Parts: sequence; structure tokens; C-alpha cells
Amino acid sequence: MDRTLESLRHIIAQVLPHRDPALVFKDLNVVSMLQEFWESKQQQRAAFPSEGVVIYESLPSPGPPFVSYVTLPGGSCFGNFQCCLSRAEARRDAAKVALINSLFNELPSRRITKEFIMESVQEAVASTSGTLDDADDPGTSIGAYHYMLESNMGKTMLEFQELMTIFQLLHWNGSLKALRETKCSRQEVISYYSQYSLDEKMRSHMALDWIMKERDSPGILSQELRMALRELEEARKAGQELRFYKEKKEILSLALTQIYSDPDTSSPSDDQLSLTALCGYH
Repeated sequence: MDRTLESLRHIIAQVLPHRDPALVFKDLNVVSMLQEFWESKQQQRAAFPSEGVVIYESLPSPGPPFVSYVTLPGGSCFGNFQCCLSRAEARRDAAKVALINSLFNELPSRRITKEFIMESVQEAVASTSGTLDDADDPGTSIGAYHYMLESNMGKTMLEFQELMTIFQLLHWNGSLKALRETKCSRQEVISYYSQYSLDEKMRSHMALDWIMKERDSPGILSQELRMALRELEEARKAGQELRFYKEKKEILSLALTQIYSDPDTSSPSDDQLSLTALCGYH
């Protein structure tokens, strides 16, 4: 623990040289420090060079407790985990969680190396019924995970998180199952989706998928949204990274909005992330 704190102080001294490492997390101006940190990273071109904006979002509320989210360059999202009696306090608390995670992300142990991959695969094997031999077979879950890690060698965990979030959403959405049924290999799916970022177009496609699910099973959208909101709140209060849960909420809310604003919304099959394109990929 002492070694980790010393490493964090060293990172603060490098990235925020005019700040006192001992006072960083006590400073009420943590919002500006977070922005300063990512602007410094931008200048160094060390991470997400095309995205240098830290974005805040406060949930509408007539009174406390207030909730604030902060999205970092690259898409990682954090929120306040304390009970905050003002919007400014919630914003500061969210910024503090994000700054701590941003600094931890700079530690050597948070970068994907051969040693990191070996340890991660061993942990994955220990938590499943797989074997180490599966790591060399992209057709297995362990092998696909191994391939994803190797394809992102040298990246930090926050950088890797965006790709992981996409695959978490594809699994939740049912798209991965549909792709398996088209005989696309896991390796092909990973290579294909590694080219894309999680943007409005992808969210719209997934929302259309959920509109189709709602037509087949009325009420499933509201049920999934209630679950997503509960998961988001629990993860926020635990100080976890929130993007997967927040994206689920956004996608389901978008689907409900489209259903109520346009009952004749076109079928997802007309405008979905092209399975035929992916199948044509191989």
C-alpha cells in the first residue's frame, strides 16, 4: 500500500508538478485538477489524443441527495458515491473518484503487458471451468479474452475498458449470440468491433434491437430499464466504473422514447449493425 501511495505521488509530481501530492485529494478545487490532469495527458499525447474534454452530468432533482456523473476522455464514467447535499458537492465528489482512478490508471500495474496478460488469463481460468490450453484457442471464451488482451498490448486499463464495454453491451443485447449463429468466429467479431467506438450510431442500433424485443415481449423494456437503474445506483455507491450500466440506461431510455414518439418505428432489421457486413468480413 505504501509503495502504491508513493507511486501515485510520483505520478502527481510528473503530471501536476505545481500541486502538492499530499494535498491533492483534500483540495476543494478537484474539478479543475481533473481537467488539468487530462489536458496534460492531451499535451503529452499519451491517451485519447482526439478527446480532451471531461464532461459532467447532474441528474435533475428537486432536492438532495444530488447525483453527478463525470465522463473522461475515452468514455470511462464515474459518479459521486457519497450522499451529497448540493450539486456542487456531488460534482466535486464525482471528480475526486474520477481523479483517483485516472491516477491509478498511470501505475505500471494498470498497463497491459505480457505479465499482466498471463496473470489475467490464469485468473480467468481459475474462475471458470476452462484450462490454460484454452488460451491458445480463439474459439473458447478464455481464448477470445486472451486475444483481446494481446490485441491491446501496451494500453492502459481505462483505454481497454471501452472495447470491453462494447462487448459487454453486445452480450447483454443478444448480438453476440446472433453472430455466433452466423458462424462468425470470436476472433473475427473482436477484430470487427475493435474498429468501432461506442457512439450515437451504435446506441441507436441497439435501441432498435430492444424495440424489436419489446414487440415480441411487451413490458421487457421497462423491466430492463428498472434493473439498469438499480445496477447503476449500486455501482455508483460502490465507487465503480459506470459506463456499462449508464450505457444500458441510455440505450433503453432511447428505445422507450422512440416507441412513444413514433409507434411505427422501423424494424431493427432494416437499420441494425450489419450482421451481413460482418459475415462478409471473413
